Amino acid sequence: MRWSKAYRHPGRLLLRESGWQTVRPQIPIFLWFFLGCTALSHAQYTNVRVSNPASTSPEEVTIAVNPANPRNLIAGANLRFYYSSMDSGQSWIQGQLPAGTWGDPSVIFDLLGKAYYAHLSNPTGGYFIERLIVHRSSDGGLTWSDSVGVGYNPPKQQDKEWMACDITNSPYRNSLYMSWTEFDKYGSRSTLDSSRILFSRSTNGGTTWSSPLRISDEGGNCIDSDSTVEGAVPAVGPNGEVYIAWSGPLGIMFDKSTNGGITFGPDRFVTAQPGGWDFGIGGISRANGLPITACDVSNSPFRGTVYICWSDQRNGTGNTDVFLIKSKDGGRTWGSIKRVNNDASSAHQFFPWIAIDQSTGYLYCVFYDRRNTSGNATDVYVARSSDGGESFSNFKVSMASFTPQPSIFFGDYINIASHERRIYPIWMRMDGTNLSVWTAPFTDPEIVSVATDAKVATGFSLSQNYPNPFNASTRIRFTLPTRSGVRLTIHDCLGREVSRPADGDLEAGTHTAIFYADDFPSGVYYYRMSANSFQDTKRVILIK
Repeated sequence: MRWSKAYRHPGRLLLRESGWQTVRPQIPIFLWFFLGCTALSHAQYTNVRVSNPASTSPEEVTIAVNPANPRNLIAGANLRFYYSSMDSGQSWIQGQLPAGTWGDPSVIFDLLGKAYYAHLSNPTGGYFIERLIVHRSSDGGLTWSDSVGVGYNPPKQQDKEWMACDITNSPYRNSLYMSWTEFDKYGSRSTLDSSRILFSRSTNGGTTWSSPLRISDEGGNCIDSDSTVEGAVPAVGPNGEVYIAWSGPLGIMFDKSTNGGITFGPDRFVTAQPGGWDFGIGGISRANGLPITACDVSNSPFRGTVYICWSDQRNGTGNTDVFLIKSKDGGRTWGSIKRVNNDASSAHQFFPWIAIDQSTGYLYCVFYDRRNTSGNATDVYVARSSDGGESFSNFKVSMASFTPQPSIFFGDYINIASHERRIYPIWMRMDGTNLSVWTAPFTDPEIVSVATDAKVATGFSLSQNYPNPFNASTRIRFTLPTRSGVRLTIHDCLGREVSRPADGDLEAGTHTAIFYADDFPSGVYYYRMSANSFQDTKRVILIK
């Protein structure tokens, strides 16, 4: 969290509606089918406002899915805001935690469906960011219990914490982990003051936390810039390993524990971060490219792969990019760096966060993007990888651009969560001087490609789905005579895009996409395929 900016800008109603607690999606209607249009050229994902229109400037957002009840989501934002949804993110209830709750919100669920909200503490009677606080909820985030403190070590200060839960079948199953930065004196330029990465664990549902353990062998300064060690996000491996990466004066460093966080080994260098993690982007008071660590614990071919995602300006100060690196051997060695944003322009992509759908092993990365805008106007994109981070397709999820202003603190991160093919990016947008929190829930259907001899596919074709009518899922078959960029989209009867089963380059042959409709109501839908100059639309009926 950046402390030089105040949180003082009241929210203003962007999309008016009755009531103050529940915020429902606002949807533009494109009657392309009934008007005889053949294309929906700029189809967008439905955006849902999370924050109350009357709330004041929420930023630094976080989101989590309840594994015990996947329709239940929780989110958090500065300062003190919490949000709860019981309908897969279509509507939200907002509340605030007690006074003294400060920044850097992090929310997670454990395997039993209990929610945890970690944040900084800044009590009126104490000193600045004196400790970390964890609130707990047993009702899906509707109410929160008294807090538990972590890391209290006066006069040192605690900052930028993040949590994780062991969801594996390891001996440490359902353990909670937290890592963060400790400052001797926040903002100090004295060479006598330093920063370090710390770690704590809880094995009793957050009731108590272990004494902080130092992770970083070498620390950094306290300026809260490139030479400060920050960005420690814990991830859990398939056998209960704990993985953590962070940025600092040496670049991106990595450490791991093989005994549930009781001990850690020596730090390992991962990669340089040219230009540092603290850099300038127009309209943002200060941006950062701090790393996010994630690990695949699914039964996919990528099980056990450790990923680190970050951004930097190695390609120039006017060209911020998002990058990914991975390890297949628990962090001993690291592969080549992959560029996540796939645009050909010199533009800014920043504030990335990644999530792994542990039912498929697919990666999703959300970030701000300026590839199609001018000035400081900003969109929100999601990048998707189904091949273990080797390649990414990119698609815009924000329905309208926004323009941030450097005088308004924009936070340090946005977030994304995924669970059983359901994806939940969450971000802040700015209109005038007012911030608001938004999400764009969508289901990512699995694309099943069945290659045939290219000679068999003499032309482009789109077949009728089978079965039709259908209940939970249906298959859509199409053929390509050559390798082509394919977009297959699903629309409701009003023309709104509700799913995108295929979006990217596919080889020549016959392919089958699966449209999962678990979260959609009964009715008539239309699927539309575009490939090169070929376009076709067909009707499908969902009956539940």
